[in-house]
Amino acid sequence: MLKILMSDIGRLFERLSSVGTLYLPIEGGGQTAFAPWRAGADVQLDRVNTDLSVKGLFFPQTEDIAFFKREGKKISVLPSSDPDEPFAVFGVRACDVRGLEVLDKVFLDDPAHMDTFYKGRRENGALIALACSSPAETCFCGAFGVDLAEPSGDVAAWIVDNTLYWEAKTQRGERLTEAVRPVMAEQSGTSAVDASKKAARDALAAAPLASLKDSLSAWGANDMLTLFSSPLWANLSMSCVGCGTCTYVCPTCQCYDVQDFDTGHGVTRFRCWDSCMYSDFTLMASGNPRKTQLERFRQRFMHKLVYFPEKYGGMFSCTGCGRCLSKCPVSMNIAKVIKAVGGVENG
Repeated sequence: MLKILMSDIGRLFERLSSVGTLYLPIEGGGQTAFAPWRAGADVQLDRVNTDLSVKGLFFPQTEDIAFFKREGKKISVLPSSDPDEPFAVFGVRACDVRGLEVLDKVFLDDPAHMDTFYKGRRENGALIALACSSPAETCFCGAFGVDLAEPSGDVAAWIVDNTLYWEAKTQRGERLTEAVRPVMAEQSGTSAVDASKKAARDALAAAPLASLKDSLSAWGANDMLTLFSSPLWANLSMSCVGCGTCTYVCPTCQCYDVQDFDTGHGVTRFRCWDSCMYSDFTLMASGNPRKTQLERFRQRFMHKLVYFPEKYGGMFSCTGCGRCLSKCPVSMNIAKVIKAVGGVENG
């Protein structure tokens, strides 16, 4: 394990940026999101969670996938190249690391239909995960088995008493460690980090949503038809305005649309995030298969809590990051759904 004083953290960032583009939680435009680091940037390592997750660095909100060039009557197809630039992301919380593990299932699990754009970024992006010292009131990652004090990633880091501790977890993490070793010192013991881990876990156990795990026993692939047919969906969905905010801040939502843009001398084909909460989502010539807000609302939560674990060995498509709790304009979120349909009175 290595360590560095927080007052010298800029030296660590400089070493990491020499390996490739370095992304950090940076304040800008009224929100904190992962952005390229520059000297003097307003880095927010004390934020429990960024407003937008790290998902956008591996699965961008918009990206070009092909180009169609027109020359007279001749049309040439020019595929977009797979990403191959190395980069590192510092400050990823445990819930967002789990979010990428969920996306790995979707984009990489089937070799015959692997998403090469996502694969390229995952292979070139190093994760330096930062443990939480205490959770926010909206956090419930523990309900899904996420350990906020021991994040997975290529490197795990902890900030304790104005000191950052660093521990490599993978071969890629070892390579990063060699790159930063000149500006860091060796740490012989782990007592300070161990104490921080215990304090963080104790704080999560006492958090307002700590009991949410009890309601999850009713979810999963246990009784799909009963959950789907619950009369509670009508009341729960009534307040939803279908704005899609929850899907855009979610670290695991992966729905996208493919569109073509006429440039005047050809066509650019791109994909962009979409939302199951929109009335035109999956719109076909015959219409939309989910015509009501109730059906769309139910689809979102059934997918995260029933369909996904049914397909992927019990893994839920929620990480308990709490972003949908803090961002929903009408305070209707997955925690309330879990409690209500799970048979526990709303808190």
